[in-house]
Amino acid sequence: MITIKNEREIEAMREAGKITAAARALAGQLVKPGVSTKAIDRAVHDFIVSQGARPSFLKLYGFPASACISVNEVVIHGIPGGYILKEGDIVSVDVGAFYKGFHGDCAATFACGAISTGAQRLIDVTKQSFFEGIKHATKGSRVQDISHAVQTYVESNGFSVVRSFVGHGVGRQLHEEPEVPNFGAPGRGPRLLPGMVIAVEPMVCQGTYEVNVLKDNWTTVTADGKLVGVNSVRTQFSDNQVEDGYKRGQLNVYIWNSFDEAPKTWFTTDNSCNFYLTDMGRGLTVNGDSDEQTPENED
Repeated sequence: MITIKNEREIEAMREAGKITAAARALAGQLVKPGVSTKAIDRAVHDFIVSQGARPSFLKLYGFPASACISVNEVVIHGIPGGYILKEGDIVSVDVGAFYKGFHGDCAATFACGAISTGAQRLIDVTKQSFFEGIKHATKGSRVQDISHAVQTYVESNGFSVVRSFVGHGVGRQLHEEPEVPNFGAPGRGPRLLPGMVIAVEPMVCQGTYEVNVLKDNWTTVTADGKLVGVNSVRTQFSDNQVEDGYKRGQLNVYIWNSFDEAPKTWFTTDNSCNFYLTDMGRGLTVNGDSDEQTPENED
C-alpha cells in the first residue's frame, strides 16, 4: 500500500533527509586513494549516530554495515571492508538514516582522484538521468513517466539501466510501495499524488544491464565487468512542487553549522529545482554531490 504523508510527517522526513545527505557528503569527501571502504563506513556510522539517528542499513535484512560502498563494476550492496581505494576508481555510496520515526535514503557515485574520461561521462550521465526523471514528478503523472525519462536519456547516451533493482517509496519503512523502475513505457504505474515520497535511483551501466549477485548474497556486479554509476535522492511531491513543476521558481540555499540550529541562507537562485544543501566544513553538498568551493561571503 502506498502511504501518503501529512505535513508533520514530511517535515520529519526532511530532517532525516538532511542527516542522510550530510552522511553521504562526508563519505564523498573521504573517497581518496589509500582510504579503505571500511574506514568510510565507520565515518558514516559515527556521523549518523552523532546526529541522534541510527543507520538505516545496519542489520537490515542482515546487511553488516552502515553504508553500501560499491566500487567500479559493483552495482549495489557492496560490503565495506579492507579494499583500499585506488586512483581511477569510481565509488558509489548508498546511505540511509532513521530519525524521529522516518528514513532518509540517498546515493551518489564519486571519483577517486583522477578518473578516465569514460568513467566521468558515466557519472555525469547517471546524475543527469535523475534530473531528467524528476522533471516528471508532478501531480497526475505516473511512476513510469519518471522511469521512461530515465531510460530514454541513459540509452540516448549509449549506456544501459539496470532492470533487476529499482527505486521505491520511503517513509516509516526504508522500502515502501511503489516500486520506481528506471525503465518502462510512460503512462503506466501508480499516479503521483501530493504527500507521496519516493527514492528515484538510477543505476547506469557502461555495458550490459545484466547483473550477477556474488556468493555473499549481497554484492551485485555487472555481468560483463564494466563500470556502473548510481545516483538517488528522496523526492517529495508537495503541493508547491505540483503547482510549479520541476523548476520551482526560487531555490533557497542554506548552511547548517549544526542540525540542532536553524540554518542560515547562503544565496537564492531563480533557476533550479528542489535541492537541499548542507555544510560539511570543507565544501557544500547539493543532493550529496560534493562542491569544494565555499562561498566568499561565508562567516
